[in-house]
Amino acid sequence: MTKTYRPVIPSKLADELNQAFASAEPHRICGAIGEALKDFNISEISREAKLQRTSIYRAFGNEQLPNFSTVLAVLTAMGLQLKVTPKRGAHKRVLIRPAPLE
Repeated sequence: MTKTYRPVIPSKLADELNQAFASAEPHRICGAIGEALKDFNISEISREAKLQRTSIYRAFGNEQLPNFSTVLAVLTAMGLQLKVTPKRGAHKRVLIRPAPLE
């Protein structure tokens, strides 16, 4: 029996994962990625990410937290990218550099 997958809408997927990333809670983020992976063929994801299927299941099964390189590889294989932006509502931090020595 062949498993059928729901069509993945990249913008919807990105919104769901961004909500998890906004929580800044690693287990929630990994859980959201794990849920999203259910809509993908893990064999294809593992091939593109150059990871074993069992590693992906283990990494996003809420048992342990994956390495950052695993998260990046899986997101890339899912057709996503990680992007850093300034946090909304956060006060601006000014970096003070020491004056050069003369």
